[in-house]
Amino acid sequence: MFEQLGLIGCGLMGGSFALAMKRAGLVKRVVGYSKSPSTTERARQMGVIDVEAPSALLAVSGADIVLLAVPVSATEATFKAIRHLVTPSMLVMDVGSTKRDVVDAARRVLRENVGSFVPAHPIAGKEVSGVEHADADLYLGKQVILTPIERTQVGHLKRAQDAWEALGCNVLQMAPEAHDAAFAAVSHLPHLIAFALMHGIVNQGSGKEFLALAGPGFRDFTRIAASDPKMWRDVLIANRHELIEQAKIFQRSLHNMLQFAEDSGGEKLEAMIEQASQARAGWRMGKK
Repeated sequence: MFEQLGLIGCGLMGGSFALAMKRAGLVKRVVGYSKSPSTTERARQMGVIDVEAPSALLAVSGADIVLLAVPVSATEATFKAIRHLVTPSMLVMDVGSTKRDVVDAARRVLRENVGSFVPAHPIAGKEVSGVEHADADLYLGKQVILTPIERTQVGHLKRAQDAWEALGCNVLQMAPEAHDAAFAAVSHLPHLIAFALMHGIVNQGSGKEFLALAGPGFRDFTRIAASDPKMWRDVLIANRHELIEQAKIFQRSLHNMLQFAEDSGGEKLEAMIEQASQARAGWRMGKK
């Protein structure tokens, strides 16, 4: 049980965490701050937070657990805003989709108190953003990746794991670098491809006519292209080095498949499709 959650960023991710913590009886009071006062006010009206804070620093004041639910590009500035009230006994977490840049920012800013920070990435979300979409069930049954560093306090790491597990999450631990490499492949590159595909279609003369003919397969494939532009701009830039490496691998596969199609290399093209199909089917069964 925590006495007070200091929530910095009262949108979808932060708001859902606060609602889930309240429902689970894990926190007595939530003090929230968002850059937009209207967001903070709406969060209070919805019961996501109990008290509106006029600044990130005052949201942290008196908290024993703090969650940064801000764009990854705003992480360092947020650390700077709260560092004077971060204490060794305070658990600080984030929900960013990249981890190496977040960890580097924590080291630079929090310094001797960096051990209070447990970097976290819940694999959850929606295509819509904003506190009005906050959902206490958002994290239920989802994976959460914790990426502790050498100075992370063992006690805080356990408290973080216990808190996420109490919300119904499956918790894993990885090194920040391994996390970013993995999610460049299974999250960041797929988003980039979906964005690029939609961009390519709508910017050609017959784009609207093509979209009018699209069916369920197109809907499923491009669902993530409706994601928040600012958030994904930040993620793709923050993890650009790993993203570029994964994109090169993808380009090689795409080039080979197009080459086989152009050369009427049916058997080789089918073999690549078969390997992909079996891998996808095996992954789906493993998830079940």
